[in-house]
Amino acid sequence: MSEPLQRVLRTNKVLTLAGVPTGFLPLLAADLARAAHGSGKGARAVAIVADEAAMRGLAETVPLFAPEVELLTLPGWDCLPYDRASPALRVMAERLATLSALQSRRDKPQLLVVTASAASQRMLTPFRIRQLTRRIAEGERIDRENLVEQLNSLGYQRADTVAEAGEYAVRGSLIDVFPAGEELALRLDFFGDEIDSVRRFDPVDQRSTDKADAFTLMPASEALLDVDSIKRFRSRYRERFGAASTQDPLYQALSEGRRMAGMEHWLPLIEERLATLFDHLGDNDLVIRESSADQAIQGRQEAIEDYFQNRVRAMVAEPGSYRPLEPTSLYLMRSEWDRLVTERPIHLASSFPEPESDRVIAFDVQPARDFAPERAQQANVYEAVTQHVASLRKSGRKVVLASYTRGARERLTGLLEDHGLKSHKQVETWQEALGSKTQPSLLVLPLDHGFTTPDVAVLTEQDILGDRLVRRRKKRKAADAFLAELATLTPGDLVVHADHGIGRYEGLTQIKVGNSPHDCVALEYARGNKLYVPVENIELLSRYGSESEGVSLDSLGGEAWQRRKSRMKERIREIAGELIKVAALRATRAGLIAEPDASYPVFVDGFPYEETDDQEHAISDVLGDLEAGRPMDRLVCGDVGFGKTEVALRAAFVMAMSGRQVALVCPTTLLARQHYRNFEQRLHGFPLKVGRLSRLVPAA
Repeated sequence: MSEPLQRVLRTNKVLTLAGVPTGFLPLLAADLARAAHGSGKGARAVAIVADEAAMRGLAETVPLFAPEVELLTLPGWDCLPYDRASPALRVMAERLATLSALQSRRDKPQLLVVTASAASQRMLTPFRIRQLTRRIAEGERIDRENLVEQLNSLGYQRADTVAEAGEYAVRGSLIDVFPAGEELALRLDFFGDEIDSVRRFDPVDQRSTDKADAFTLMPASEALLDVDSIKRFRSRYRERFGAASTQDPLYQALSEGRRMAGMEHWLPLIEERLATLFDHLGDNDLVIRESSADQAIQGRQEAIEDYFQNRVRAMVAEPGSYRPLEPTSLYLMRSEWDRLVTERPIHLASSFPEPESDRVIAFDVQPARDFAPERAQQANVYEAVTQHVASLRKSGRKVVLASYTRGARERLTGLLEDHGLKSHKQVETWQEALGSKTQPSLLVLPLDHGFTTPDVAVLTEQDILGDRLVRRRKKRKAADAFLAELATLTPGDLVVHADHGIGRYEGLTQIKVGNSPHDCVALEYARGNKLYVPVENIELLSRYGSESEGVSLDSLGGEAWQRRKSRMKERIREIAGELIKVAALRATRAGLIAEPDASYPVFVDGFPYEETDDQEHAISDVLGDLEAGRPMDRLVCGDVGFGKTEVALRAAFVMAMSGRQVALVCPTTLLARQHYRNFEQRLHGFPLKVGRLSRLVPAA
């Protein structure tokens, strides 16, 4: 074990691990996991990273450096703080499986990779995790009804067919369940009250794959409703918000034992007490955080406070609509987080070099050489790579050229051969690459950026060729869009029939027509009336797009729906008349003309995702407006995360490069800060200046 690693293990002070580039972090994390395990204390290593993308990237790369290291991942909730939506079942299942695994014995090195949001949020206690975990084996006697009740209390959701973690289905003597922590769903075949067999099956085609002797049944949700937790919630909710709060939909739903979307945000009222991530760790576990995680935690803490204040203001305007808990009840805010960093301690991995001291360990690992100058001058980058590899070999370093895929490795091999790199070797593992005596090794290693140590140098595709560009391809639009959406509906969701109004979706069913089965969508209307819509008439249905709480079902054959449609048509005619007048006035006025210049394709290539069909249409329409020479009159609508900001970015870029000033008006300081960072990052390298104006920005 090297001296720097020994020093990290011995200290009880917060250290800065200086000179640790991003590409070197997976190798360092693997070494720390092995060192912690080999210390004789059976400890693990924990890495706190900025977000889920960084977590997945680290978890994917570490096994390539150290196959013997066991990887655990702990993502944060995939919903906003103080949201009305619950975290996805998949996310909660992964979190609970990881928390359960943290309490198991370890026979090999273990690395836990945690997102900043997960590390700064409270969670179930270790005792609660153990209390709710149960081992079920083939041949065990268990009452089927009791098992179904237990699945409900553990947060599993009943479905017609099991499709994802956290769901179960009952079909005759079979109970299908997708437990947290399992890669495949399980099919329990009962003979009376005895489990006759347990088989794994693929949720995609519902076919069994192999047998399982036993499995561990863990909770599927972090908010669990049993007699004690419901009683505790009712008491604390009344105590916190007063007697008037008993009329709130949340209070009434949970009091009746019904789960409600977003209930996890009141977890502190449901559980007797909550723990932090560090309560699940051993005293000797080694914890590091990358520098970007600090920024992510600080930004999240500011966002939490903003969301909380917005909910408080909304509650004043509309009492009972949403009663938020104080941020400190569910999240670790700044003072508590800073105290934990010092007490634990949680070491900082920084990419910047610093001189060695009692609080700094200088790893002095250098980032890989960036060939941006050659790319900017349009020089032959492959000749430069060949010369750089020769220089590295001359200095005594092993050289590893990393590609994202096997195909990319083949292309890179051919290009380097054409430019003079004749001596090389394709290898399959990191260990094989280190064993190569003098030849450069070409390895499939999904690193974005490489690094250089005194012994080895890693160059990646991105170091050589620049940022990865997403291959853009046209997507064929599905003709049966609602059929695809139908897969996301669950029984009880509201849908709208064009002729009959709002009904409740009950699932797909078969009805015999002329002695042959016919697939239909079953809908329930007022007074229990049923409507079966043939799948060939699926275009008549659409998902109900508003809050479903308190919505009344329409009556089949009633006039209420038709009256509402008639009133809405009349209102639409009035609005259309007003819009026509405004459009006529706009058409008579001249506007500015702005067209994309030669730098626009370069800016577009900086977008790291693939545009959706709707996004491409919106961008094309907006740019067409800018070129038309008349005042723009366009509203771009889309849900959170669907790419509206990119549409604004491209329009702003075209206008700014045409010599005009662009202002982006945001409703909150939080959004202003987020858009400023996004615009600043995307516009870097272009002759444009980005500024921010809000109450948080001091006067110039």
